[in-house]
Amino acid sequence: MGALGNGGFWWNFPAGEGRGDRCKRRRKCKSSSSDSINLREERGWPHFDFPVKQAAIAASLALTGDTIAQFRDRIFGRGRSQLDVDAKEASFWSNHDWLRSLRMASYGFLLYGPGSYAWYQLLDQFMPKQTFITLSTKVILNQIVLGPCVIAVIFAWNNLWLGKLSELPAKYQNDALPTLLYGNKLSILSTL
Repeated sequence: MGALGNGGFWWNFPAGEGRGDRCKRRRKCKSSSSDSINLREERGWPHFDFPVKQAAIAASLALTGDTIAQFRDRIFGRGRSQLDVDAKEASFWSNHDWLRSLRMASYGFLLYGPGSYAWYQLLDQFMPKQTFITLSTKVILNQIVLGPCVIAVIFAWNNLWLGKLSELPAKYQNDALPTLLYGNKLSILSTL
């Protein structure tokens, strides 16, 4: 349960020992992409275990993804003959919604990175064997459990920052299922 911070997502309560303590005794632990940077050891913060690497990766991917989405909307949202290539390049940065991109990056850093890190650590704890059955089960659980949770949180995060929390139920009702189905379609296509 080290992914959950031994008591919370990011806080390390004294109830258990973290990965860093085990590695000091054994001296055989290797770093992997699912390891978290342990700020307790690196910076001397006694009760703080935040998966910085995963948060930074999620933030950069969210920022990049939102930038690509905005660019795609500008190109395909207007008629192709309306803008020539030079005007498209010039309007790319001038019409970019940087607050939206930063909002998405903050979601990736503060919520998705640490949350998905904890989720995958939990899945690995309950299904440690690397077989086709466990891999398939993890993919199905991602689509059934993590997908709807991510959609619910991202809608709430955006509406919170836009000051439109009162519109959140209608957003869920109108957009949640189509977003989930589109995400599942992309997941299926990416596995083929």
